[in-house]
Order: sequence, then C-alpha cells, then structure tokens
Amino acid sequence: MDSKKVHILPTGKIPDAVCSFVAEASREAIANRGAFYIGVSGGSVANFLGDGLPHLTDIQWEKWHIFFCDERHVPFDHADSTYRIYKEKLVGKTSLQENQLYGIKPDMSVEDAAKDYAEVVKKVPASSGGCCPVFDLLVLGMGPDGHTCSLFPGHNLLDETSLIVAPISDSPKPPPCRVTLTYPVINAARSAMFASTGAGKAVILQRVLEGKEDPPLPAAMVQLSEGTVHWFIDESAACELKSSY
Repeated sequence: MDSKKVHILPTGKIPDAVCSFVAEASREAIANRGAFYIGVSGGSVANFLGDGLPHLTDIQWEKWHIFFCDERHVPFDHADSTYRIYKEKLVGKTSLQENQLYGIKPDMSVEDAAKDYAEVVKKVPASSGGCCPVFDLLVLGMGPDGHTCSLFPGHNLLDETSLIVAPISDSPKPPPCRVTLTYPVINAARSAMFASTGAGKAVILQRVLEGKEDPPLPAAMVQLSEGTVHWFIDESAACELKSSY
C-alpha cells in the first residue's frame, strides 16, 4: 500500500503544523488504546517538536512513550545524541518523565546496543495476532541523499527483514556507528510523517515523492501496510514537484 498525503505550507507554518499533528495523534491513540507510542528522529524536526510541544495544552504526557527511530552510538551528553535533544527540551519543561524516553545503551557495543534496543522496542504493543511492534506514529527525517532513519541508499540494511532494530557501523554520514529501526517495524506503524523545508531539499523530495527509481530511495520505501505517510513541506521544498497536492 502506498498511501501518502502531502501538506504544502509556508515555511513559518511547518513547525506548528508538525506539533499539532503529533499532538492530535497522541490524543487519538490515548482515546482509542490508552497510551501513545511514538518514534522520533533528530535533525530539524527534533527542534520543531522540542520547541513547540511544551506550549501545547491538552497533552496527556503521562501516557506518552517516546522511542527513537534511529540513534547515534554516542553518550547521552554528546552533541550528536538525539536522546539529549528530547531530554533537554521536554523533560522538566513538560510533565514528561525521563523514564518515558526509551534510549539505546551507548556503553554497549553497537551490535549489542541494537539487540538490546530490539527488546526495548518490543514494549510497543503488536497488533492483534501480529508479532511486530506497531507504533502509533513515527516522526521521520529525510537527508539530502534520500536516507531516512539510518537507512542509506545502496546499503544492505535496506533489505533487512528479520531484524526490527539493526546496528550500522559504516554510516556514510558521521558518526559511523548507529542503531536504527528497519522497514518491517517502520512500515507496520499506524501513521508516519516527514517534515522537509528549504530549496535544498527540492530535488531529492521530487525524486522521493514522484520518482520511479529502481531501487527506490530509502525515504520512498516508507510505505505503511495500513496507515498514511504524511509529508509536511514548505513551498521552497515543493518547488520541483510536478503534481498538484
């Protein structure tokens, strides 16, 4: 199933739109299932969420469980740590507790950290009769090469089907060692979203959304089996798109 929805907005509207979308997803999940299981990413979207979510009302933070779509294999206080961003921006500024952030164990080897994190991710409930964890929402990023999570063009992890969390020690983007979700769990999510802004993303965004490349770019391989992939993009990033959305 390839169900996607593209939201094109003025640049300044993207952060608020992203935060509102995440907040509404949390309310729906909590109303329907009693908790909200979300996977988050680093980059600009981490700042959108970290800066915007604390100002929103009607968020039941005590029902949130925040996991990481990928993480750099670095200590939590390292400048490259995605865990650090969310801890600094949400813990203490909302009622979210640090034990609701489910991070990797960077003191382990990257291989052991991935195995350990796979067990952590299994805290996310599976669908009835299923064995794969089903996130309510994955907040994803896209790099200038079309990668998402730590799944890079041409890498053998694109074909991984047995692991839900995998190590990578040869990332073309530093740091080289990372832990990442794989497509089986990504594409099992109820909903996913990307946020891309700026003219620098325009060409790669057109290839991901409209290209017919074989093999497809990693971000284009996010095709949820049941839900919808939402793209929040600004007018500059949308300038190369051929279709009207």
